[in-house]
Amino acid sequence: MAKPQPKPIDPSQLRSLAEAVIKADRFPMLATIEGNQPRVRPVSPVRTEGFTVYVANLKMYAKTAQIAANPRVELCYLDADHNQLRITGVAEVLNDRPLLEDIWRKNKLLKHYLGSIDNPNLIVYKIVPRQVRYMQEWALEYHEVPL
Repeated sequence: MAKPQPKPIDPSQLRSLAEAVIKADRFPMLATIEGNQPRVRPVSPVRTEGFTVYVANLKMYAKTAQIAANPRVELCYLDADHNQLRITGVAEVLNDRPLLEDIWRKNKLLKHYLGSIDNPNLIVYKIVPRQVRYMQEWALEYHEVPL
């Protein structure tokens, strides 16, 4: 069996290729650390601005304590063609009330499950990117995406 040959990537297209993977994957995997053990789970971002991703959470979830102890996280997106995007960043609790209200207004699931933006169990994390890497299927090589 012949090894697949990935198409060459035009560096000027790298950002748009990366953004396309984000658009194609509604449930990226979020990695956190618990002590010295990595933990990974799918999440459903409530907002994305470029490579800054906002993730809603409940205080009772294990990732709350994990992020409080170590806010360094990574999101991994994968599209149907197995192109991959990894966003390595820092998770911050979002305290910007106007932005929270905008996210709340546009997300019916939050309203359905939590009832009120002032629900004390709600946390929205803003994942601030520090590194973004794109890999085309079978290429086995990451490309740094400019922030």
